[in-house]
Amino acid sequence: MTTSKVEIQVPAVQNVLVADDALIVDLSDGRTISVPLAWYPRLLHGALAERNHWELIGEGEGIHWPDLDEDLSVEGLICGRPSGESQRSFQRWLDERGQFKQNQ
Repeated sequence: MTTSKVEIQVPAVQNVLVADDALIVDLSDGRTISVPLAWYPRLLHGALAERNHWELIGEGEGIHWPDLDEDLSVEGLICGRPSGESQRSFQRWLDERGQFKQNQ
């Protein structure tokens, strides 16, 4: 039996919009992907300025939010993968943010 390997090209990110309830990503192949913001709790709990401060990873294979310490890959978005962060890790992040805001 012969099998062939299919090469799949992952498109690059062109633009990102974080709305009140969705993450919307425009891709280089013309698609727009919209996923529930609830899939990414750090984005959900981020301030508007933090959500809007994003950077491309590499040549657009992912998105990085430096203020929220969040990274998402195009592949993960296309496959419909929500955040894999544990509840414990997320709670620690929330607690640290609360302390940071109190010290400002």
